[in-house]
Amino acid sequence: LASGVLGMSPVWLKADRSDPSNPHTLLGTMAPKFDANETKIVTLRQYGGEQAPSSVLAPKVGPLGMSPKKVGDDIVKGTSTWKGIRVTVRLTIQNRAAKVDVDPNATSLVIKQLKEPLRDRKKTKN
Repeated sequence: LASGVLGMSPVWLKADRSDPSNPHTLLGTMAPKFDANETKIVTLRQYGGEQAPSSVLAPKVGPLGMSPKKVGDDIVKGTSTWKGIRVTVRLTIQNRAAKVDVDPNATSLVIKQLKEPLRDRKKTKN
């Protein structure tokens, strides 16, 4: 609301929606449409063979139109050989289908080669 000159009636200001230099024009625009054929890569650290919490997966795969529960099940299947060992999981998402790749680091490779027994993380620290 901008008041007019010396007691004149108030004048309502409107943002010009067609002016790209005006920062207020961006308020009414929508996000671009998601391209289904586009490949997105999402990485996360996860214990092998275990379901990732939905609170971790939802912000990463939700905007891509995927269910966190379905992606979590795919991660469990893809990391079953790394059961109980923390590995980096790379999700390649295309056409709303996730492909799980395990990217182990040096620590997880050493633990796997030494055939260390599974550790109960609730009871044993470090």
